[in-house]
Amino acid sequence: MTTPFVAVLIGSDSDLPVMQSTFQVLDKLKVPWEAKITSAHRTPQATHDYVKDAEQRGCAIFIAAAGLAAHLAGVVAGLTIKPVIGVPLDGGPLNGQDALLSTVQMPGGIPVASMAIGKAGAKNAGYLAAQILALSDQGIDKRIRADREENAEQIRRKDARLQLELNKE
Repeated sequence: MTTPFVAVLIGSDSDLPVMQSTFQVLDKLKVPWEAKITSAHRTPQATHDYVKDAEQRGCAIFIAAAGLAAHLAGVVAGLTIKPVIGVPLDGGPLNGQDALLSTVQMPGGIPVASMAIGKAGAKNAGYLAAQILALSDQGIDKRIRADREENAEQIRRKDARLQLELNKE
C-alpha cells in the first residue's frame, strides 16, 4: 500500500517563493509531498499526464497555485475527484484579485477549495491538506493539534509581555 501524499502544482517558477510556505507547513507536519511546475495553458498535456500519474501513485490531495488567469486548480479539479485546493497568487495589474475569482468561480460539481491570495493562502493550503489527511491519520492529527497549541502558547507569551509593559506604571 502506498503512502498518501500531497501533490503541489505550481504554474511558474516565479511562484516558488510564495509556495515555500506550503512546503514548510507540510514538512513541519511530516506530510509527504511533491511539487511540479506545470501550466494549464502552456503545458496542458503535461498537466493532464502528471495528475493521472500522481493519482495512480497515491496522491490524496492536489494543491494548485497560479496567478493571473489562474486556471490550474480548475483544470486539475476537472481531471480528478481527489480534493483540490487552489492558491491564487498575487501579481499582475489586479494584485491577485483576478486569480482569486478564477480559482473561486468553478462550475457546480467541480469543486476547488480556494485559499486567500498569496503567502497566507499558500500556508493555509498546507494546513488544509494536512487536516484532510488527518481524518485517517492519527499521527498527522496529533501534529496539527500540537502545532495549534504551540501557536496559542506564542500568543499567550506575547500577551504576558504586553501586560507587564502596561502594568509598569
